[in-house]
This record gives sequence, structure tokens and C-alpha cells, in this order.
Amino acid sequence: MSRNPGKGRDRARAPHDEAPPTKAVRTKAASGTPGSSAPRTNAPPQGPEGSGFTARPNPVRIAGYFGLAVIGALVALAGTLVQAAWFPGGLVIALAGSAGLFYGGRVLTGTQIGALAPAVGWFITVFLLLSGRPEGDYVFGDELGLVLFMVGGTAVAVMCATTSKVPQSATRNGRSGI
Repeated sequence: MSRNPGKGRDRARAPHDEAPPTKAVRTKAASGTPGSSAPRTNAPPQGPEGSGFTARPNPVRIAGYFGLAVIGALVALAGTLVQAAWFPGGLVIALAGSAGLFYGGRVLTGTQIGALAPAVGWFITVFLLLSGRPEGDYVFGDELGLVLFMVGGTAVAVMCATTSKVPQSATRNGRSGI
């Protein structure tokens, strides 16, 4: 067996009347000439690709975040109506729906912004519904349920956005989970 694997195969494939290939010596003059096998040395250095906020903006991802914010506004409106209709149970249902949206956005995108985008739409909508009108009235009334809905939803959004990692399924890694 040879100490240098692969050299014997190259010699066996080469025609017998040619000499085996020799190592190319890279010189300063040959490094930038076309047709040479040496790499260019005057090329600008390539930095690593950015990630997170330093990555190049992706229009599809931005549209997805905007869509999550719109869904967050719709969930806030529905949650405000539900919690006002059935106070104790409606509040739980509204907070569960909000939590599902925030966590689902986090899992769907795999980023913390995925939980923050629907939370921003949700928070703005709930804040506008809680703020008074020019006549001094509230849209849904001044009740404890609206305040609990706003505080509870904000707490759930913060919990979903600040989790360290999204849990991975054991079956994706080839493990049975047992």
C-alpha cells in the first residue's frame, strides 16, 4: 500500500508516455494571469455572511412579518370582543389565542422577531381600543378584563419572544424520543 493515497490511481489513469503531474509552483507573476491554476491574490477579501439584523433584507421574510403583525391586530380585536362577552372564560380564551399566535410566529419563523411582529400588531390594537375617544368614552368600557387582557397578553408576548431556543422535535434528529 502507498503512503500517499490517490497518487497511485492518478498514475494508473495517466497515459504511460506522459510524466506524472508535478506540483505547480506559484510565482508572483503567474498568480493573476488568466489560464493559470493559481488563485488570484488581488481579490478583495470576502467576509462571512451576516445573520439576524446584519443579514441582507429578505422581501419574503419582511412580508411574512408584516402578515404576522396584521394577524396580531385581528387576534387582538377578536380577543377584546371575546373577553368582554364572557368575562372569566372569555379572558382565558383570548389570552390562549394570543399566546398561540405569538408562539406560532416564533416557531414558524424560528426567530424572536417572529414572536415580536404579531405582538406589535396585537399591542397597538389593544392600546387603541383601551384609549378613550374624544368624547371621553372607551370603545369597550373601562373594565378589569381589558386591563388583564393587555397585561396578560404583553407578558405572554415577552415570554414567547425571550425564550432562548425553539424546541426541536426528536424525530427530526433521528431519535425516537424515548
